[in-house]
Amino acid sequence: MRIFVPREREAGEPRVAASPDTVKKLTGLGAAVTVEAGAGEGSRIPDVAFEAAGAAIGSAENAREADVILKVRRPNAEELGLYRRGAVVIAIMDPYGQDEALRAMAEAGITAFAMELMPRITRAQVMDVLSSQANLAGYQAVIDAASIYDRAFPMMMTAAGTVPAARVFVMGAGVAGLQAIATARRLGAVVTATDVRPAAKEQVESLGAKFVAVEDDEFKAAETAAGYAKPMSAAYQAKQAELTAAHIAKQDIVITTALIPGRPAPRLVSRDVVETMKPGSVVIDLAVERGGNVEGAVPGEVTDIGGARVVGYLNVPGRIAATASLLYAKNLSAFLETMIDKETKSLRIDLADELQKATALTHDGRVVHPAFAPAPATDAAQPAGENGASEGGTA
Repeated sequence: MRIFVPREREAGEPRVAASPDTVKKLTGLGAAVTVEAGAGEGSRIPDVAFEAAGAAIGSAENAREADVILKVRRPNAEELGLYRRGAVVIAIMDPYGQDEALRAMAEAGITAFAMELMPRITRAQVMDVLSSQANLAGYQAVIDAASIYDRAFPMMMTAAGTVPAARVFVMGAGVAGLQAIATARRLGAVVTATDVRPAAKEQVESLGAKFVAVEDDEFKAAETAAGYAKPMSAAYQAKQAELTAAHIAKQDIVITTALIPGRPAPRLVSRDVVETMKPGSVVIDLAVERGGNVEGAVPGEVTDIGGARVVGYLNVPGRIAATASLLYAKNLSAFLETMIDKETKSLRIDLADELQKATALTHDGRVVHPAFAPAPATDAAQPAGENGASEGGTA
């Protein structure tokens, strides 16, 4: 089995889909691994480190011979032109609203697996890229906030006076939010947080933060079986917005992390609310790539709104690429290992397997995932006599 790890083509993507540790693991399973020259530079992994782990260093042309291509981002049209039909491509595919890109992958004949669709079950915990990357995004959000906020985070009692602790409000207590809470607490901030999922309250409080939410009957039923937040009613959103608006006005730093898979990011903070914040305040919008939680956040930019600075950095896990790549590579190799026959050392595609079934986007020239497959065509002609029509007559 031949595995190829290319250099990422998308601008602003410094991560790589392999590490020296995962190369050792995969070669130990009988695979021949080739890494494109320079693929790991943005993650501080030089070619010599891959070579020492057992990989060959090659060029983009090596993709033509590969049975498996491991990537960070969905392949573009140029890359697809290099892949042989039947090759397996594993990456973060960002499939929602990308019908044309999915068709292109199907027409290229590749079997594409989307790592972000991995089911959240015990067996797949080590393969959960959403958690591994969101965890780092939450950490980096606090580090970014601290670098922009021009005051100290912890309370300091000095001979010259007392420095008050920064007040940090985290909106959304998923993986990213919980890590943001923990990191802000480690830096000495006074932390509060909110989420529409009732289970989040205990998690927030276990980290030493105070939970802020309208805890009514709708709140108590606001979580899916998979652990994601449900969209809330307009009435609840209005009550929650009123509560959080008053709270945000007193904060130094706000970090928003709310995302619902397959939907635009919910709007949590209006421009008017941002303008009530104190001069020098910082707002970090981790959902800016999906439309943003904060009105006025601009993708890739830091925007001044009133006295606050609203940060819309893109690809936040990529801002800590050296660590993000190590975790992502482990996610990929763990998933790929489930496809390798231990006796023959060959690739085994089995779309009946729960992990492959949940993540397969394209296979055998078709889009196969039920959430993205085109609806079957219906015949325009109806047999005579159906739908209220009599033979030889009209409906």
